Amino acid sequence: MNTAELEQRYSVGVYPLKPVAIVSGKGARLYSEDGREFLDFGASFGVGNLGHCEPAVVEAIRKQAGELMFIPATYPNPVRARLQERLASLMPAGLDRVFLTNSGTEAVEAALKFARFATKRERIVAMKRAFHGRTFGALSATFKPDYREGFGTLLPVDFVSFNDPGAAAEAVTAETAAVIVEPVQGEGGVHPASPEFLRAVEKACRDKGALFILDEVQTGFGRTGRMFALEHTGARPDIVCVAKSLGGGFPVGAMVTTEERCVLPKTAHGSTFGGNPLACAAALAAIDVITERRLWERAERLGARIMSELRSAALPQVREVRGLGLMVGIELRQKSAPYLSALLEKGLLAIPAGQNVVRLLPPLVITDGELDRGISILKEVLAG
Repeated sequence: MNTAELEQRYSVGVYPLKPVAIVSGKGARLYSEDGREFLDFGASFGVGNLGHCEPAVVEAIRKQAGELMFIPATYPNPVRARLQERLASLMPAGLDRVFLTNSGTEAVEAALKFARFATKRERIVAMKRAFHGRTFGALSATFKPDYREGFGTLLPVDFVSFNDPGAAAEAVTAETAAVIVEPVQGEGGVHPASPEFLRAVEKACRDKGALFILDEVQTGFGRTGRMFALEHTGARPDIVCVAKSLGGGFPVGAMVTTEERCVLPKTAHGSTFGGNPLACAAALAAIDVITERRLWERAERLGARIMSELRSAALPQVREVRGLGLMVGIELRQKSAPYLSALLEKGLLAIPAGQNVVRLLPPLVITDGELDRGISILKEVLAG
C-alpha cells in the first residue's frame, strides 16, 4: 500500500484526503512523496505564518527536547514562565493572565468556561458563519450545521448576523455569559469585522455584564498586518484566544484574560500537556522571529499586493476579492472545489472558506518571487 492507501485503510475517515502525500517542507514550499513541489498558499490552515521548518523554531525544539519535554503545569518551569510573560507583553494592557493549551479549540473551551463561571450565566452569543473549533463548547459556537448536526444537545448559543451592530447589541441580555467573535471570519468566507461592529459588541458586553471574547486563533501573530487583528480596531476584549501559528508549526495555544476574570478555583480546569516546555520553547522562538522581522508589515504589504492584482485582473469567475493583511478570500460565482483541484494540479495549495470562496493564507515569509508565481497560477486558473 502507498501512503494514501494506508491512511485510507487505518484512519477513521473523517478527513477528505487529497491526491498527494506531503513528506517535507521548507518555507513556503512543500514536497510530495513523488517528488513534486508545491507552493503553500493555505494548506497549513493558518498554522504556517513562518512557513515550514523555520530554522529558529527547529533549533529551539531540538535544544529543549534534550533538556525537558514534559512537566505538568503544577510544577513551575522557566520556559513556560517566559512564554506567559511574553504573551502578556504583546496584549493590550490588563490582559496579562495566561492559560496555555494545545490548540485553538482548547483555548476557546477555556474561554467559555471562564466566562460562564465568572458571570454565573449560561448563554453565549456567537456569529452566523462563525468557526471556533470542534470540541463541544467550541462546536456550540460554530455556526455551520454540517459540523453541529448529529452530536446531540450543545451549549445554548444565540447566533446573530456578523457585522450587524444592532443585532449584536439586541442579542446580549442579562442571561448572556459572553459574546465570541472572530475579527476576521476565516472558515466563514474571509469577512473582516468592522470597527463599528466590534465597538458595538464591546459596549453591549459592558452594559449587560457579559464577557467579550475575541477569537484570534487564525488572525494572530502578524497574519492581518498587525501582531493581532484587534489592533486594527482598538477592541478591548476580556479574553483573547490564540493558537495556530503561535508555535511555528508545533501544537500550542493560549487563552489570555485579565486578573479580574481569574475566578476559577484551583483544579477547576486544566490540561495535561498544556504549557509543556517543548511547546513553550517553540512558541518563544516563533514569536522572536515574528517580532524581530516585523512580519506583520510584510503581511500588510503582500496581502495588499495579492488583492490589488486579483481585483485588477480580468477574471470573470471572481465576484469579489476581500481580506485583511495576508488573509485573503476570493469569492467565486460558482463552487470553489473544482478551482482548488485545478490549483493543486498547477502546484499551488489553497483551501476553501465555504462553498464558493478560495481562501489564501500564504506564509508571511514567502519570497516576492514565490508570491509572483502563486499570483500567476491563480490568474491562470481563475481565468478559466
